[in-house]
Amino acid sequence: MAHELKDRQRLPKWMKMNMPKGESYSKVKNLVEKHGLHTICTSGNCPNIGECWNRGTATFMILGDICTRRCKFCAVKSGKPLAPDLKEPEKLAESVKIMGVKHCVITSVDRDDLDDQGAEIWARTITEVKRLNPETKIEVLIPDFRGNEELIQQVIDAKPDVISHNVETTERLTPFVRFASKYRRSLEVIKYIADNYTVAKSGIMLGLGETHEEILQTMDDLLEAGCKVMTIGQYLAPTKSHMPVVEYITPERFAEYKKIGLAKGFKFVESSPLVRSSYRAEEHVNA
Repeated sequence: MAHELKDRQRLPKWMKMNMPKGESYSKVKNLVEKHGLHTICTSGNCPNIGECWNRGTATFMILGDICTRRCKFCAVKSGKPLAPDLKEPEKLAESVKIMGVKHCVITSVDRDDLDDQGAEIWARTITEVKRLNPETKIEVLIPDFRGNEELIQQVIDAKPDVISHNVETTERLTPFVRFASKYRRSLEVIKYIADNYTVAKSGIMLGLGETHEEILQTMDDLLEAGCKVMTIGQYLAPTKSHMPVVEYITPERFAEYKKIGLAKGFKFVESSPLVRSSYRAEEHVNA
C-alpha cells in the first residue's frame, strides 16, 4: 500500500484524474451495476469514463478476458483462454440496448488459439449489435488476426462504422513492447482496412522511450497506410512487472503532436496525457 501511494505521488500534476459525474454518467453507472454489465470503461479504470458515458459512448471487450499474447504494456491476463461464449453477440447487443449507448466501441483479446482467431464471433457481434440497436454507431478495435486478410474481411463485411487497429508504439520499440505482434504487419492491417472499406484508425502510447523523430515517422507510416484518425496518450505501467514509464510527456508536447498530425493530413488527432483509444470516438465516424 505504501508503495502504491508513493507511485501515485510521483505522477505529475497533469495526470491527476477528476471524479466522474453527470446525470447521464450516473444513469449508465446504475444500469451497469444493476444488470452486471461488463465494460472496459470500468474494468480498465479509464480516466475518461465520466466524459464518455455522458456523451453516450462505452467500450466493451469480447472473446473473454484471457489473451494469448503477453504484451509488456497491457494489464489483460495472458494464458490459455476459455472457449468462446457463442451467445456473447446477443448478450452484448442487449447490454448496448439496456445502456442506451449511442456509440459502441468493441475490442477483444487476441485469440491465436482459435482457427479463425475469433473473426466469426467478431462479425456476429457487430451484426447483432446493429440489428438490436439500429441507431447506434459501432467502432471496433481489432487485433491483427496475424495479418490474415480473409479474417479481417469478415469484420469489414459486418460493416462497422470505424475500424481501428493500434500500432501502440514506434517501430524500434515494438519488439520490446508487443508480444508476437509486428509493426509492419499492423500497418498492413490498417492499409487493408483503408483500401477495402471504412475509416481506418490507430493509436500509440508515449513515454516508453521513443524519440521525437520516431513519433513523426510513425505518423508518416500511418498516413501512408491510409489511416485517418490517430490517438496519442501517455503510457502508464499497470504493475511493476510491466514496462516501466521512461518519461511523462507534458500536455504542451501532446498539443504539439496534435498540431503536427493535423498538418500532416490526419482528419482527427486526439492527443493528450489521458487519451485512450476510444476517447471522443463518436466524432471519428465523420473522418
